[in-house]
Amino acid sequence: EEEESSSASPSGNTNCDTIQTRTVTTTPAVAQRVYACRVDPLQDDRSIELTNKINTWERPHMRAFHCAWFCYFMAFCIWFSVAPLLSEIQDDLDLSKHQIWSSSIAGVGSTIFMRFINGPLCDKYGPRIVMSIILGSASIPTCCIGLVRNGTDLLVVRMFIGISGSTFVMCQYWCTRMFAKEVVGTANAMAGGWGNLGGAVTQLVVGSVLFPLFKFVFRDSEVAWRTVCIVPAAIAMYTSYWILNNSDDSPKGNYADLKRERTNGNVEAPKVSIWESFFSGLNNLNTWLLFVQYACCFGVEITMNNAAALYFKDEFGQSTESAAAIASIFGWMNLFARGMGGYLSDHANKNHGGMRGRLMAQSTLLFFEGCLVLCF
Repeated sequence: EEEESSSASPSGNTNCDTIQTRTVTTTPAVAQRVYACRVDPLQDDRSIELTNKINTWERPHMRAFHCAWFCYFMAFCIWFSVAPLLSEIQDDLDLSKHQIWSSSIAGVGSTIFMRFINGPLCDKYGPRIVMSIILGSASIPTCCIGLVRNGTDLLVVRMFIGISGSTFVMCQYWCTRMFAKEVVGTANAMAGGWGNLGGAVTQLVVGSVLFPLFKFVFRDSEVAWRTVCIVPAAIAMYTSYWILNNSDDSPKGNYADLKRERTNGNVEAPKVSIWESFFSGLNNLNTWLLFVQYACCFGVEITMNNAAALYFKDEFGQSTESAAAIASIFGWMNLFARGMGGYLSDHANKNHGGMRGRLMAQSTLLFFEGCLVLCF
């Protein structure tokens, strides 16, 4: 059953400006659901509200938003939990800079591989399950940092930890599934930015707070770096378990439930092929254009996250704790920078020709980023 109420804008435009609040009952056994956000039924009940609901927690829209960014935040925390400790690991294991950089490359390489896979998996199973599996799986090797004995061990462990970076796919997929085109740019940017903030927090908390605390407790810096990563790993593991039963894949429910309802109602569900989804994206030129652009921006960011603390210690003689605190400053930019980028994109979409406006905003920001990298 469905009950709908609509209100048109003063302009009288009942196509784009109509807002509908829907009460939905999927089966007689399920209580009626009232969306806390205003939704657009023409966009599959996606929310057209975000910033004025940012401090709420209601399912499905805002719960999914907060789960998406926090899961990505925790993924960044475990992904770069080793970064502020690399100087200690290098000294204790007598590793070369080549071995340290090889481990960083392995941690990024596994992310690239998994991102190709996670997109089609989200299409088939929904973002919630895929997010839970990847985040929980990456927590295990994070706990194993303490077992590292040489450069090869470090490379392998960081390679498996690196799959956590692929949670970006689920984060963006989830927000896109929940929010309408009017606000989806801001939603994706805020979720991605707050998630990336984990790179700053883990530098500060692991490198400047927990590491000296563990060093004080155990009276041994080597024991400290071998055990400190268990803390973010444990939080990430619990988060991966919690979201399974406390969030939704889409405004109308979880993918598995929706498929079951279609089956019970004798409605043929659209078949989703993982490989067809994968090759559809692979054969799209726009995919590769965005691939290059994203490599130029996010590639710079993760290079900084991996190298900054080690750089400040080697070049300026900072302690591990001080170098980690200084390196975290770069990551704190995500608190506002990505959100502003999303807002700018939505503004350009609305006032400067739709997608062409978004492309203008993207190109402008990339140009200035390139200039600043050259200055650095």
